Amino acid sequence: MRTMLIPAVFFWQVVLAIHVIFVVAAFGAIVAYPFIAMAAERLDRRSVPVMHRVRVVVGRSLVNPGLLLVVIAGLYLAAKLHQWHQFYVQWGIGVVIVLGALEGAFVIRQSNKLAELAQSDIDAASGGEIKWSQDYVAARGRADQVGFFMALLVVATVFFMVVQ
Repeated sequence: MRTMLIPAVFFWQVVLAIHVIFVVAAFGAIVAYPFIAMAAERLDRRSVPVMHRVRVVVGRSLVNPGLLLVVIAGLYLAAKLHQWHQFYVQWGIGVVIVLGALEGAFVIRQSNKLAELAQSDIDAASGGEIKWSQDYVAARGRADQVGFFMALLVVATVFFMVVQ
């Protein structure tokens, strides 16, 4: 009688681990960013332009590639585990599309603009008290709203994935 060996780890489990790792890395940055922005402004207003520039780098080097890996792994898992009909799969696909569009079309561009506006306001203060211009405050308000919306989408998606 032949004994079949059962693998200790299946390939789909490795793909699931990759999926979770990049959800944590890429989406964690999205969730953390609004809090980082608030903290940077409270701790040292002179750090704000750098914080916005860091957000651009993180978006291009972690969030966007992470989104791509989350999608690829998620599509493989949905196919392998026959989950296409499940709400959490449809929701997840939709959210990744929305997050990717917002990140690429709004967040990165807006972060560049915010860095320039903040630096201009700091330069205008010439060592005195830094007061944000109306342009900066308005742009920052829009960016914060989008950032909190994106963070809410991430939290809701994790919830739907877990309680599936």
